[in-house]
Amino acid sequence: MKKIVSLLLIVVMAFTIVMPVAAIDLRTNGSDIPVIAIYGDGEPLYDTEGNKIFHFRELVNQLMSSAKDSLGESLVNMLKPFVVDGVIKNDWDSFYAVLEQEMSRIFAASRFDKNGENFNGSDIHPDRRKTMEEYANRDTEKLNGSYYFRDYQFWYDWRQDPYKTADEFNAYIKAIKKTTGKPKVSVLARCLGTSVLMAYIDKYGTNDLHGIAFDGSIVAGAEIVSELISGKSDIDLNALNRMLSDLSNDGTVDLNDFILATVDLVAKSLTSVGFDLEETAIHEKLAPGVFAAGTRATFFTWPGYWALVTPEDYEDALIGVFGPEGSKERKEYAKLIEKVDYYHKNVTCKLPALLKDAEKAGVKIGVIAKYGYQIAPVVESKDMVADQYVTVEKASFGATTTTIYDTFSDEYIAEKAKTGDDKYISPDKHIDASTCLFPDYTWFTKGISHSEWTTLETALLFQVITADKQLTINDFDCSQFIMYDKSTGNGYPMTEENCNTEPWNTDKSYDRPENFIEKIAALFKSIANWLKEFVAFISETVKEKVG
Repeated sequence: MKKIVSLLLIVVMAFTIVMPVAAIDLRTNGSDIPVIAIYGDGEPLYDTEGNKIFHFRELVNQLMSSAKDSLGESLVNMLKPFVVDGVIKNDWDSFYAVLEQEMSRIFAASRFDKNGENFNGSDIHPDRRKTMEEYANRDTEKLNGSYYFRDYQFWYDWRQDPYKTADEFNAYIKAIKKTTGKPKVSVLARCLGTSVLMAYIDKYGTNDLHGIAFDGSIVAGAEIVSELISGKSDIDLNALNRMLSDLSNDGTVDLNDFILATVDLVAKSLTSVGFDLEETAIHEKLAPGVFAAGTRATFFTWPGYWALVTPEDYEDALIGVFGPEGSKERKEYAKLIEKVDYYHKNVTCKLPALLKDAEKAGVKIGVIAKYGYQIAPVVESKDMVADQYVTVEKASFGATTTTIYDTFSDEYIAEKAKTGDDKYISPDKHIDASTCLFPDYTWFTKGISHSEWTTLETALLFQVITADKQLTINDFDCSQFIMYDKSTGNGYPMTEENCNTEPWNTDKSYDRPENFIEKIAALFKSIANWLKEFVAFISETVKEKVG
């Protein structure tokens, strides 16, 4: 069971898409356009009696508590199918079934049924819905006809079918239009909220929309989930090392330099001997079945999470979770698959056309893609420019990017210069915005992770989606590429001098050694660093005890 929990924790890290770290209060330069904010999966879930049943921030504690309470019973339940059917008979199906059953018990209160429906009445906190309704119907004279970012926030059950939420969103828009007397509203969407916005646009059109903003968007897909469930997993210990360094520097987790050095030493030691988890016999034999059982038992009965799957991964994702066409699972989950199929065909595959139609209709559009962080080290896209969860390519609707190790060549930049498109290349030479769907309405912030939602982003997008005309990258002093300073909360134009801010080592020969000599050199460098940090750790410990 401990191994199962460990595997699940890795999956949880990959699936934890949005956890806002702070509320944003933008109280300057109000607009005569009401703006609705719609977020992702940061809201906790409650049962019908008001008990909290699920929250990503508390998920680790939930898993460990459940494992502790039922460890003995779970081991007994899984022992026979694992040993007798699996190891002896080489028939693992019964083990997968029991594994799914045991994991389903842990997530029983938050899972949907096999039809992709909420069968037990669980939801976000009722106070959220009450507040939302009160705000939509309040006396708008008190607002003096000037609206701000936090005046209207749309909360919803982020697990459910985006099209079902779109119906709720439409009703919310109609209520705000009625109470304010305004003909249109603008929408600022983050992460999973972007899938609801696009389902709404597909179903209801853009007649009620003045502007739409996408911040950390997943509507084009999020590799951290999409690749993981479609069989494109690739666990990289050096990438894990980089991610832990990111999280430590961000203050997300409290890891001292000795712990980081130890993780790095383990990574370099296993790399030096050519260890590859993906090639081990137990991984090849058990991983697909274990993973399929785990996804069905946890997050992928939620139709809303299927919005994270990219067009290119979709068919493989269906196989990864439900098996091939005609399988028993495909039949059992047919209604759920019908829901995710509909969203896939009508939003995911039509996304560029839907957005271009909105632009033609005069809807003001703003996009922010964030980067400078290591994406979760469990997918093939782990070396791509990303914000920890989504690559810049997807979040920006089509930017061309290098890997985190590489930059655009002089030849590439020279070719872009011939058409005048070199102005769209970032000073750090990682991003070419000229290939974006909206190259002139798309900004890039370096130094803001996917889990952070800053006043800088909000203020910029608020201005774009409430303006009388379509604002572009030429209308702001901050430039298209922005460096974010966490200590001040300010943004600055990116330059070649201030752009190299990634906290992890980008020396490719050390960070990801490719040949034997590089691997040995990296190992010895890691050993030396570990010894230095070990001595410092012991010295500090002794001082604390003496003091």
